Amino acid sequence: MVKKIKVLVVDDSALMRKMIPQILNSDPEIEIVGTAMDGIFALKKIGDLRPDVITLDVSMPRMDGIEALRHIVADFGIPTIIVSSLTKKGAELTFQALEIGAFDFVTKPLDAISVHIHEISNELLEKVRSAYENPHSRLKVKKVQPFILQKEKRIPLTKEPASQLLAIGVSTGGPNALSYLLPQIPKDFPAGILIVQHMPAGFTEMFAMRLNESCEIEVKEARDGDLVLGGRALISPGDRHLKIKKLPLGTIAVLSNSPPVNGHRPSVDVLFHSVASEYGDNATALIMTGMGTDGSDGIGEIMVKGGLTIAQDNDSCVVFGMPKAAIEKGHIKRVMSLDKMGEFLIEHFIGKEVEHGTVQ
Repeated sequence: MVKKIKVLVVDDSALMRKMIPQILNSDPEIEIVGTAMDGIFALKKIGDLRPDVITLDVSMPRMDGIEALRHIVADFGIPTIIVSSLTKKGAELTFQALEIGAFDFVTKPLDAISVHIHEISNELLEKVRSAYENPHSRLKVKKVQPFILQKEKRIPLTKEPASQLLAIGVSTGGPNALSYLLPQIPKDFPAGILIVQHMPAGFTEMFAMRLNESCEIEVKEARDGDLVLGGRALISPGDRHLKIKKLPLGTIAVLSNSPPVNGHRPSVDVLFHSVASEYGDNATALIMTGMGTDGSDGIGEIMVKGGLTIAQDNDSCVVFGMPKAAIEKGHIKRVMSLDKMGEFLIEHFIGKEVEHGTVQ
């Protein structure tokens, strides 16, 4: 008999305690072992029920999800998926939860009381399964740099396009990975940086702002027509594809509402294909932690055009899906740990010789 994935659902909403189990019970490999209306009840039930995965609301009375998560991570090590509201407050709490060690998150539709809650069904099922398959993922979360406001934020002054480009694709585990990597990039970094992080609309702007406060480089959510400049990182907005186009005035960001690719909008493949077309051998592509295969084809096109392709290694990924897919297709020139990436990228773009990473 196949072992079922035991899930504990924690939410102060009686409706959500009904709807989430209905969604999860649609998978015969998942078993709801219990529900709890707040963090105090949840912690009492964890010892008895021994769930494999927990879904956790963040806004609850008595003990909220943030405090409960601290205990779950420290005392039980159970992978936890945050169920968050699509609000500014919900986004703030979600980023806190990811920093503490939550596996990933899903967002409730704004009208969660309606049948639209089923819009998150596939995403929730996929993330529960992935959390179960990666039970020790929280141990791989890198300690992020503190978010300290930079008093002398560098704003790129040149109107010349960046002659080199770094394109990054990332998903599950990405917020912590990027929060660890980008603060290491110096303000005189010569390449433009473009990032696709799988994240819903409304979250990417806040994520970019948080990164901007901790980085020497400028980090912002991309807007149509933004210039691609050295020392600037543009993050694709949630629910918009990000491409680039070279014009006489410089290289600009182009946003698109075209259909999802690989089930995602924004899609890493869309960005990588665009980068390969516009920058060719002046492009470096980095594929990082995440579920699925998004980006594995586009990064191959960058490699064919002569660009450098890099994948995060298994040991430092929260989920090895995206890098693994690219590696297995033969599209990666170097594989390296998150710990080595900052130093490698600085040396690569500033022109020093390096020996980090291996081809796998």
